Amino acid sequence: MGAERIGVIGGSGLYEMEGLVDTRGELVDTPFGAPSDRYIIGRLHGREVVFLPRHGVGHRLMPSEINYRANIFGMKKLGVSWIISVSAVGSLQEKYRPLDIVIVDQFFDRTSKRPSTFFGGGLVAHIAFAEPVCRSLAGLLYDAGREIGASIHLGGTYVNMEGPAFSTKAESAAYRGMGLDLIGMTNLVEAKLAREAEICYATMAMVTDYDCWHPDHEAVTVETVVKNLMKNADTAKKLIRKAVEKIPRAQECACGRALRDAIITQRDSVPHELILRLGPIVGKYFAPKR
Repeated sequence: MGAERIGVIGGSGLYEMEGLVDTRGELVDTPFGAPSDRYIIGRLHGREVVFLPRHGVGHRLMPSEINYRANIFGMKKLGVSWIISVSAVGSLQEKYRPLDIVIVDQFFDRTSKRPSTFFGGGLVAHIAFAEPVCRSLAGLLYDAGREIGASIHLGGTYVNMEGPAFSTKAESAAYRGMGLDLIGMTNLVEAKLAREAEICYATMAMVTDYDCWHPDHEAVTVETVVKNLMKNADTAKKLIRKAVEKIPRAQECACGRALRDAIITQRDSVPHELILRLGPIVGKYFAPKR
């Protein structure tokens, strides 16, 4: 199995990926437990695509309950080199309107309950994360969105709140005052783990509402969100199908070597069982012991 596969993580409203052919479901064991659901593997425009519903089919998992490490490790184990992440968000700025798509380029962390690294227990790595998404993949998504006629923006900062409750007005006003753009509950940890796994990662933020700050819009409700989620899901599927045509066969950016200068632990100090445990991620950096 080559590492040419394209991963798609479906967010709220995107629980399946139409257009895939020759599909099969696969359950993946990981050292971090079970992923959100089985992975659906199929072909799209001649490329192998691996789809995973982030919240599980039927939306069973809260954002804080998602096993992000298992989800990303499973993608790596299945040979995924690119992940397109779809995420429902609220808008914190007038220019990002409901049903718009924003290709995020920055994150601001407001979570408190989520393991966000594969490392520890005898192996330390510090990835560079100043630019948290793959610029190349983000550009491809933006170009694909323009081609299908979507209302799409390149760049924006995503505030990752803990949830599951939506924002208070005070929180929303504070984030707006900081110049932040969007608010959601899921993507930051995914981006960190994808970088550690040397997977290109980019977010399609699908705007469903104006959070609760906008004087001309009612406070966000599940009813409003779900209504716009269904519309957004159709656009997301079209955009993904177009983007898959553009993604190269091999990684051409620095994401594929993110750990090269990040591992700080002396190689001979790392427990062998830990190297085996994290094999799909770190194996290439440790010569086999003779």
